[in-house]
Amino acid sequence: MPTPDQIRLEQTRMRPRILDLWWALRPLQSVVRLMNTGAHPDDETTALLAAIGLRDGINLSYACSTRGEGGQNDIGTESGPALGALRTREMERACDLLNMRLYWHGTSPDDPIRDFRFSKSGTETMGIWGHDHLLHRFVEIVRTDRPDIILPTFLDVPGQHGHHRAMTQAAYEVMAAAADPDFPSNLPPWQVSKMYLPAWSGAGQAYDDDLPPPEATLTVSGAGKDPMSGWSYARIGQMSRAYHRTQGMGRWVPAGPGKDWPLHLAISHVDGPDTALGTGLPQTLADLADGVPDIAQDLLIAHGFITETVSAFPHVRHIAKTAQKALHHLQKAEADAPDHIAHRLEAKHRQLAYVLRLALGVEANARTNQTWLRPGATTQVTLEFDPGDATSCSHSLALPYGWSEDDGQITISSDANQTDPYRAEYDPADPPLPRIDIQLETTTVSVPFDIPPVVLPDRAALIAPDAALINLKTPNRSVSVAIADVSPAGAKVSFDLPDGWSMQQGAGGIEVNLPDEPEPGRYTLPLFVGNAPAMTEQRIAHDHVDPTVYAQPAALSVRVLDVALPQAKVGYIGSGHDAVADWLTALGADVTALTDDQITSDEALAGFDTIVVGIFALRFRDGLVSEMPRLREWVEQGGTLVTLYHRPWDNWDPDTVSPRKLEIGQPSLRWRVTDAEAEVTHLTDHPLLSTPNAITVEDWDGWVKERGLYFAKSWDDAYTPLLSMSDPDEAPLTGALLTADIGKGRHTHCSLILHHQMAKLVPGAFRLMANLIAPRR
Repeated sequence: MPTPDQIRLEQTRMRPRILDLWWALRPLQSVVRLMNTGAHPDDETTALLAAIGLRDGINLSYACSTRGEGGQNDIGTESGPALGALRTREMERACDLLNMRLYWHGTSPDDPIRDFRFSKSGTETMGIWGHDHLLHRFVEIVRTDRPDIILPTFLDVPGQHGHHRAMTQAAYEVMAAAADPDFPSNLPPWQVSKMYLPAWSGAGQAYDDDLPPPEATLTVSGAGKDPMSGWSYARIGQMSRAYHRTQGMGRWVPAGPGKDWPLHLAISHVDGPDTALGTGLPQTLADLADGVPDIAQDLLIAHGFITETVSAFPHVRHIAKTAQKALHHLQKAEADAPDHIAHRLEAKHRQLAYVLRLALGVEANARTNQTWLRPGATTQVTLEFDPGDATSCSHSLALPYGWSEDDGQITISSDANQTDPYRAEYDPADPPLPRIDIQLETTTVSVPFDIPPVVLPDRAALIAPDAALINLKTPNRSVSVAIADVSPAGAKVSFDLPDGWSMQQGAGGIEVNLPDEPEPGRYTLPLFVGNAPAMTEQRIAHDHVDPTVYAQPAALSVRVLDVALPQAKVGYIGSGHDAVADWLTALGADVTALTDDQITSDEALAGFDTIVVGIFALRFRDGLVSEMPRLREWVEQGGTLVTLYHRPWDNWDPDTVSPRKLEIGQPSLRWRVTDAEAEVTHLTDHPLLSTPNAITVEDWDGWVKERGLYFAKSWDDAYTPLLSMSDPDEAPLTGALLTADIGKGRHTHCSLILHHQMAKLVPGAFRLMANLIAPRR
């Protein structure tokens, strides 16, 4: 386990001053602004953005509709809005490396613009997000950022994710709406000059575009390498993508030439042939001088000094001297700049200030002793500052509302705001508070805290669990809830209980007692701290991103249900990506989480009737793939094996992993049912649908998100498909639930998202799972 200092040293080693300075000089070359648009974190076209940003100096931004909160998590248990909060921070770090501003269309966890689930239709997506709501926010973003070029990442074609299609549809509309003076907005209109579409297919593991891409009207070179780092732009792009760890992003790019990027000019408001991204646009400060005679001279002089600054690399003293002169004339121009170019001069000002700080060797770092703070808390702050070669330099802490600093102590007032997990915008050049503001010569440049502390809710408590089961087929009628980190400290905690329920305070928690014969159903028990409802938070901390928190009203959800359990000793092979073993235990099943030693022992396996392999386990459990022949033999001898859904790339070899051949379908768009209310047809009267629980139409009610994904595409004749289902206007899929008698045993593969339904306390998922673990008799 590395120490904090070792981690800091490693991070510092990865960003030497000379490389930072080289990359900081690139944007000085251009005033062209390009906005990439997408639907999710990781939709950005990183290799292309790395080339045009770090080579050509184009000013970059990314407009993203959702936080990806409906997706999967390869590194932890965060899901839903908490996953959205984590992916927000991942997206920010990805933008840092590309020096790219970030805007979100969905600005809060309850915004209708969210990653509600996979969609196959742009029309459906737009209906859920709200067409007018999306367009209004998009106009707001465009009028704020004022890009010259918009580039959607995906095409609006069948076979593509509906979220992607909706964003491309919206990009067409925003081209006109943002320029329309009658469009309702407090911001002045802005005409985007060009919109390009990708002239490549977006098909892959998840999608298979039905229509070919449009013809290329322009090709942007992606070949060559960054001359300072020696890295290809594709590799730099993957360095940015590697921050999307929740999605398993970041792949090694072998040495060699990069690929070019064909684009299709879909809309243009500039004249002349389109021979480059910047064709027809002002590209330098000198180009901006035309038409602004009052400041033209200062712009031309600033341009000359910028050219000298860029050419002076790596001579830092020369760079500092000429950058200061460029900044002086730029500031004179800014004072009288007309509105249509003021944003370009402001961006150039920030770029020059950053270059000046790096060239002068000014360094600032701030860290607090504590990361998690509540209103009223105090923590020590350590500030390191080195003015380098600057002759006129000072610094100060810039703190959020309700924060104050005195003699090395930061105090959070009682009315301070909780940290926002869903920031609406992010700019690496203008980091959010708290930060260090450095007054350097005639300008200010800001540096973020090393690890920004997080302000938690003031009235809160952590409760575990926050969801529980009471199975009427078992004698249990109580739920023990651990309660910790109560704020205000020492305050009384209690649940608001239904009639006939009771609770008993204990050391560290509360035991909630139900009556002997409670009515089946779902009960929500709000938690009170003192006499007021409390919040509970999920603290989100991973070493590749800044920490954050997702808070929601504190409550215990209790599902009372009636599920018959088979007589079975169950072993569970999990990957840490689901809680199925815990839910089965709560249901009353006899479940053991299997260790690696048990998996590799024939004697240990012989003690179990059923073994369940959880989602992604073949990818994340080291050595499991090599043990699948052992499990196959165990099945042949009479064991019951259940595999929950896996992706084709989760080390799932269709010929060797399962006891008989079973191929998972891809692209996933074609092998999933996204409608959580899709009709389910039972294809046979198999015991898995009747024993020990009779699965009826009611068991398919109340499902959330979707039915399932990564359905089987083809399988050995030994397997029997049990279910049929489809999305609207599509052919039925029968690969959601397959079972085969193998020797004396049985293998069942389930692509339904049972783990998610169990986490959401959907009764039918528990009844079906109880059947799946029943041994073959």
